[in-house]
Amino acid sequence: MTYIDREIFPEVLKHLLNEPEMTIITGSRQVGKTVLLEQLKESLQTNHDVRQDAMLSFNLDIVQDWEKFQDQTAFISYLRQHSRDDKIFIFIDEAQKAKDAASFFKGVYDSKLNAKLVLTGSSSLELKAHLKESLAGRKQLFHLPSFTFLEFLRGHDHRLSEIIEQTTSLHEFDIQRVQLLYDDFLTFGGYPRVALEPSLERKIALLREIYSSYIERDAVGLFEVTHKTAFIHLLRLLASQAGQLINIAKLADSLNIDRFTVERYILILEESFIIQTVKPYFNNPRQEVVKAKKIYFLDNGILNTALDEFRPITQRSDKGHILENGIASELSFRTKQHFAHLHFWRTKQQTEVDFIIERGNHLAAAEVKYSVRPQDSFPGLTNFTRKFKPQHVYLLSPTIHPEKSWDKVQVLYPFYLKQILQSLKPGA
Repeated sequence: MTYIDREIFPEVLKHLLNEPEMTIITGSRQVGKTVLLEQLKESLQTNHDVRQDAMLSFNLDIVQDWEKFQDQTAFISYLRQHSRDDKIFIFIDEAQKAKDAASFFKGVYDSKLNAKLVLTGSSSLELKAHLKESLAGRKQLFHLPSFTFLEFLRGHDHRLSEIIEQTTSLHEFDIQRVQLLYDDFLTFGGYPRVALEPSLERKIALLREIYSSYIERDAVGLFEVTHKTAFIHLLRLLASQAGQLINIAKLADSLNIDRFTVERYILILEESFIIQTVKPYFNNPRQEVVKAKKIYFLDNGILNTALDEFRPITQRSDKGHILENGIASELSFRTKQHFAHLHFWRTKQQTEVDFIIERGNHLAAAEVKYSVRPQDSFPGLTNFTRKFKPQHVYLLSPTIHPEKSWDKVQVLYPFYLKQILQSLKPGA
């Protein structure tokens, strides 16, 4: 089987091979966690001489497998028989569905078997509820998002993905090709089945299926959302306000529900990997807006499904906001990868910078524009630079050639967001 190389694969494999703690992979449904497990197993067998019979696999969505995780003593006895001689690797998909999952896996881990546990889960809220505290010091969490644009590109044009990884200098013919693919990515997002589907009609159908499944299976079924209509309307409101400051009171009034319920629903959306909240950057509370947050969707396909809008990005009046959301979702992944923090900056005078990346004691500031006129200026970047002296200042746009410059602002295609984090030296 041909796999798309996932960016977190080397890091996960390294932990799996070298560290005793459980390897736990989280991510929303259908982002490729099961496929990632298959890639890990194939690499163990092909590149690290692990026998196939030394790898045990379970999927707790399957009743026959789920039944094996109802009796901890019996399961430990079963593993002990298999791990007498060589180390075994135990892959468990949807691990949070085990009976009393936290105590179950704590007991397995503490049995000191010659075994490595590799778990996946679709909801960090479930994992936090069942696994977090009891497994302190016994696990390492890895988050698998939907495809980054680099992964998306690997699935459509592997040659181009290699060029982008090696250089920021693209030939104009390649730029046109990448821009077309990037526009598609901004519209349909990075869920693997959607990203690799050639039919536009089928892409939309798959996204609607994922969206509906999330609402029915996770929101209503798993998290017991009682106001289903209000929850659906909240999703639409948040999609229409992506990248804007959120006002809980106004949302509650619009939905005719209380603030507590709105906050709970936002937490559910965040912990089940549908949205992320971004906090403001400040070092002087009296000068910056310090309480209000922004919300972004972690996948543009889900954002556009909530809006029920799939026209090409070039035909949309909100293309700037769609671009900003796509950049935010990838920066969220990359900042976590590099132990950095993602913020925005906004003063009481409403001077604003879209993204502030903080890594240790170093900063990068980035403004997002789909297109720019020659007379445009960027007062937010100017003021932030004067005040905080960031290490790098960027203008992110898919349509402006990097040779164009505004004062000390570096123009960068959003295909190269990885470069922003790599250029920031970790602080002491």
